[in-house]
Amino acid sequence: CSADKSWSECRMKPVCLVIGAGAGIGGTVGMRFAREGYHSVLCRRTGQEALESMVGQIERDGGLATGFIINAIEADSIENLIAKVEADIGPIEVLIYNLGSQVGNRDLVGTNYKTFEMGWRLATFGLFRAASTTCPLMEKRGRGTILVTSATAAVRGNKGQHSHASSMGGRRMLCQSLNAEFGPKGIHIAHILIDGAVDAPDTLGKMLGPKKYEELRATRGRENDGLMLPEKIAETYLHLAQQHRSTWTHEIDLRSFSDLPWWNTD
Repeated sequence: CSADKSWSECRMKPVCLVIGAGAGIGGTVGMRFAREGYHSVLCRRTGQEALESMVGQIERDGGLATGFIINAIEADSIENLIAKVEADIGPIEVLIYNLGSQVGNRDLVGTNYKTFEMGWRLATFGLFRAASTTCPLMEKRGRGTILVTSATAAVRGNKGQHSHASSMGGRRMLCQSLNAEFGPKGIHIAHILIDGAVDAPDTLGKMLGPKKYEELRATRGRENDGLMLPEKIAETYLHLAQQHRSTWTHEIDLRSFSDLPWWNTD
């Protein structure tokens, strides 16, 4: 919380915790929730300057935000983060789990044990740790929302995606299991399948490199609407968090109008 805000003022806002707040989906979702009146807690592994920039932008827009640098793979990092947010900022009303697990396109021989396990730790075990810490707190309050960003790999394996597909598939099944246990207790858990390329400099931009990224934006992005826009994705996240429990969405897949869906792609 900014220095000119009192502790009590910060606690008046519902908290949206974003684990994986990069310049794409995570950070944009956090900024959208802040505009809606949430205190957005933005967490990422690296990029202190970029994190401070996002927090500063939210505050300049009249919102509340706090930033943390954490390594989600480290023991107790997620658990300690959640405990600190609950103690120092307020009850977590919405948890956004946005950590990716893409380790690149690797054949079986090129996927060593460490690489395979890394995908699982980020996609599945990290979510399990976050849910194990947050769900009991939400259960006591009788409410809460967990929104989990996922990928096409959660529903379709492919060559070179041994780690990514298996870890994302595990993420999807974990969301279903969490729903079965905690949905009846008032906790809304949604698995959000991002079935397409997101116009984000720190994901797609890094994968392609600056030149190819800009070429793709020129041909498919911008006014062409062929790349998924983070600010539009954020609107869906907010809608999910505001749904009435009589019509909760538990799984949704998003893609550009011009993309073939995952079940109809060679």
